[in-house]
Formats: sequence, structure tokens, C-alpha cells
Amino acid sequence: MELNELKKILPPYKALMGIDYGSKRMGIAVSDLLRGIATSYKIIYRSSWQKDVAEIKRIVTEKEIGGIVYGLPLQMNGEEGEIAHEVRAFAEKLAKELLLPYIFWDERLSSSAVENFLIKEVDLSRQKRQKVLDSSAAAYILQGALDALNYQR
Repeated sequence: MELNELKKILPPYKALMGIDYGSKRMGIAVSDLLRGIATSYKIIYRSSWQKDVAEIKRIVTEKEIGGIVYGLPLQMNGEEGEIAHEVRAFAEKLAKELLLPYIFWDERLSSSAVENFLIKEVDLSRQKRQKVLDSSAAAYILQGALDALNYQR
């Protein structure tokens, strides 16, 4: 699904969830109900499929989520590698559980951009950065999609 298609089917006053997929951790970000601002929400430490899905479903209900934006880790030449295929497979599997529309958003260099910000602007130690990097990267990804959605208005 493309961004303009997502925009057409999103219900009003429903948030978007950003997911920065990882095999060990997933960063989660959520937007406000007007879909203007992305906020880092939490890190899900992966365990079993059932537990991961249960936690995501809890967030969907609690935060009134109407759609999902997955960070898609493209290679620098724009091609998809093994991890991008894992993200797509995860999204397809989760879609069977949630029945929410979703899109993929190019996340090239998102973690680097966020880490540089956390070092230079916030002056977080390496240990503290590790605790927020995944969810902050999810917020960075989600904000990019939100900005593009709102630009189309």
C-alpha cells in the first residue's frame, strides 16, 4: 500500500503506530490522534510470537491505532536486503492478527540520525542511548511518514 492509499482509508481521529523492527527488539512510536506528532513510546523485547502480538494488540487498543508504519531498511542503493524481507514477512504475518492498514517507510540512516541527535543535542551516555534508540528511531520513521501525509493535505 502506498501513502496516498493509506490516507484515503484511515479513519479520522485514529493514531498511527511506527515500528522499527528488529529480531531482538522492536522500537514502537505512536502519533497523536490528529496524526501530527510522533512520540517514542516503548521498546518491545522480543520473546515469542504470541507475547509480541499480545503486546502490540494492547498498544493498538490503548493508543487507538488506526494504521501502522514499518521502517523498511533499504540498502544505500535502494534495494531490499535480507532484513527488509524480514520486515515485510513480519508485517504480513501481523496483518493477519490485526487487520490494520500498513505501509513501509524508507528508514535508511534513521538510527544514525537519531543516535547523532542523542549524542550532540541531548548528550546521552552510550548506556542511556541504547535504552531509547529503537523507540526513538521508530518515532523518527513515523514522523517522516506523518509529515508526508500532512503535506498531501
